[in-house]
Amino acid sequence: MFTTHTRFIANKASWENPAKRRKIENLALLLRAALEGEDKVGIKLNVNRSGLDKVLAALPALKNPTISPLANGDWVAVEAVVGEKVIRDLIPLLKENGAQGIVEYPLNKVVL
Repeated sequence: MFTTHTRFIANKASWENPAKRRKIENLALLLRAALEGEDKVGIKLNVNRSGLDKVLAALPALKNPTISPLANGDWVAVEAVVGEKVIRDLIPLLKENGAQGIVEYPLNKVVL
C-alpha cells in the first residue's frame, strides 16, 4: 500500500495564455468539486415549524441548510449537504425529531 496525492499540472505556456488559463482554472474547479463531493450526500426532508429547531440542531450541514416554506404554512422543507459517514445515524435522529419525507441522494460535485 502507498499514499497518493491528487495533483493538477498545467503547461507553463498554456498557463500564460488568458483563454487557456481560464479553461485550466475551470477544469481544476470541477475536479476539486468532484473530490469534495466524494464523501458527502444531500438530504431533503419536511418538518413542522414547531419541530424545526430540533431538526436544525441535529443537522450537521456543510454551511446552513436551505429552508423553504411548503404549501401548508405550518410545514417547511429543509435541504442540506452532510457527510456520508454520519447519514445512517442522522436519518433516525431526524425522524425522532419530527422530520418526514426524508430523502438522501448522492452528490457528484460540491463547489465551495
